[in-house]
Amino acid sequence: MYGLTRGLVTLLAAGVAGLLIWLSTQVGDESTGGYWAVYGLIAAAGLVMALSQLLGGWTKGGMPRLSANVFLLAFIPVLIAAGWVVVAHQPHPNWARNHVMSWSGDIGILGVVRDLAEYVSVLAFGIGLVFGYSFDTTPPETRETVGPDRRRTAVAPDSSTDGVVHTRDDGTPVPMRDRTADGTPVTTSGDRQPVRR
Repeated sequence: MYGLTRGLVTLLAAGVAGLLIWLSTQVGDESTGGYWAVYGLIAAAGLVMALSQLLGGWTKGGMPRLSANVFLLAFIPVLIAAGWVVVAHQPHPNWARNHVMSWSGDIGILGVVRDLAEYVSVLAFGIGLVFGYSFDTTPPETRETVGPDRRRTAVAPDSSTDGVVHTRDDGTPVPMRDRTADGTPVTTSGDRQPVRR
């Protein structure tokens, strides 16, 4: 069911991203405001595509959160590098564009910045996409109730039992620490307990 949900969410997101890109073609980019509107819509399309994977992940029960490592180590450098080119290609000179072009010449990358003029839309899409990757889902915390006599512990299947989780008569899993060397569950008194398969 998870794969089906993720596939449908991805398809829906692709449709929304396509709509945003089409809307960007309806905005004139001759003015500075129009330029930023166009590339803002394209960046939003990239964000929608990344968030589709996050929303599809909600079927796993996780809650969305910002990943500080991805934000700082991936998004900020992408924003600076791609944003540099996007700012440099604004249609009319202004303080930001003039400084970026001047600094590009000073550090010897003016040729690269000019060569990327045709790909500003790709860079804007990438900014939105990587920003969306800064979010992640975390599995929900599960807390077991602690009884008066002993703590209940969930146990993952282990290789010694061919993936079978042993349980007590009341249905609670038997932790590895409550087993003999061969993996057979033991009761609290030390007697062997029959294994349910």
